Amino acid sequence: MCDELTEKDDQAFLKSSGALNRRSFSTLASVTAFLSVLPGCVSADVESAGIVEEEVNVPMAEGVSDSYFVYPATGTHPGVLIWTDIKGLRPAFKAMGKRLAMAGYAVLVANPYYRDAKHPVFGPDDSFSDPDTRQFLRGMARKLNQDAAMSDAQDYFAFLDAQPAVDTSKKAGTAGYCMGGPLIMRTAAALPDRIGAAASFHPGGMVTDADDSPHLLVPKTPAQVLHAIAENDHEKDPSMKAGLIEAYEAAGIPAEIEVYEGTLHGWCPPDSPVYNEAMAEKAWSRMLALFETALV
Repeated sequence: MCDELTEKDDQAFLKSSGALNRRSFSTLASVTAFLSVLPGCVSADVESAGIVEEEVNVPMAEGVSDSYFVYPATGTHPGVLIWTDIKGLRPAFKAMGKRLAMAGYAVLVANPYYRDAKHPVFGPDDSFSDPDTRQFLRGMARKLNQDAAMSDAQDYFAFLDAQPAVDTSKKAGTAGYCMGGPLIMRTAAALPDRIGAAASFHPGGMVTDADDSPHLLVPKTPAQVLHAIAENDHEKDPSMKAGLIEAYEAAGIPAEIEVYEGTLHGWCPPDSPVYNEAMAEKAWSRMLALFETALV
């Protein structure tokens, strides 16, 4: 999870590597720029790929969520809701959403902080190592408790399912990063008849002693899942993987739960200072495989 220990790991990595994984992602301010550094997307542009992208305002129970909707220009496709990491909706996540749309999905990337601010709330000059920035982000993130997340999930899918590009005859999916891990669990539980697959990447807080621990929601949904766990998160809390495995086995629900070797918390988004291309691509391929088989 995103905490002071994670930040220390990140800083130690940057000090030892001397660079942001050999790429200065802070200089990439546009979706096109981020797509250009993702494998398989070097020459991708919106028009040639036949992709439509829209900035949308999604009606919510507690306001309006300014979010990003991207989908293939023709046909209907399974709907997917992406929950961002703690840094919120920004160009890197739009690029990830667009890449998923290029694989044949109608993708809504949510602004999880719409209650407080329009996106982006975290810019290229911001740093999670700054205490004031961490406090600002965590203050908004704390509002996404179980009730709020499940309500938001229902509203986001009400929007998605009303879009002509979405094939409502097929199951829908959801993916989440960092704090998005618990959010995919709550999304699947809020819409058990709609969600067919849920994927989390470097999730935190999935197994706790609280009454609203995300792992307690496993029996409430039949969705097939992927949980890609950062190695340093696992080293700090090996009980999360064990608790998740136990929960899914008890419920008889298919689950792929793996610790990704050599990864630090936050390794998947391409603007992360600890981005690990090889392992991010592995995680991406496993999500695509899950969606291909489960979103039918």
